[in-house]
Amino acid sequence: MNGQTDYEGLIAWTHVMYALHAVSVFAGLATPMFVVTAFVTGWPSIIAVLINYVKRPQAAGTPLESHLRWQLRSFWWALLWSAIAILLWLTILGIVFAVPLLLLVGAWVVYRVARGWLALLGGKPMPV
Repeated sequence: MNGQTDYEGLIAWTHVMYALHAVSVFAGLATPMFVVTAFVTGWPSIIAVLINYVKRPQAAGTPLESHLRWQLRSFWWALLWSAIAILLWLTILGIVFAVPLLLLVGAWVVYRVARGWLALLGGKPMPV
């Protein structure tokens, strides 16, 4: 394979990863789960994260590196905020804060997946 074919393959894998994250988002919208909990616990997003770590070395130094970093940061920050919300939920009184937090982080996840995928479709890198 030549360099151009490798890069085109990497673009395809990046689309697959965004699609897997989008499946998790839609699962959160279509079920009683919150978007963020479907995103961080759903098998599509977990598979996307694993693919991301495997493909990251190939993306180094290319515009796709920013997309892989964007996806990973989205996942890990969503996981962190979900964990904080769950801790709040466990305090019972914190439920008042946990539910809005989960909804807010879910909206942020939808934004991150949509913005990243649209930028990839437009051939643009993500901001650092």
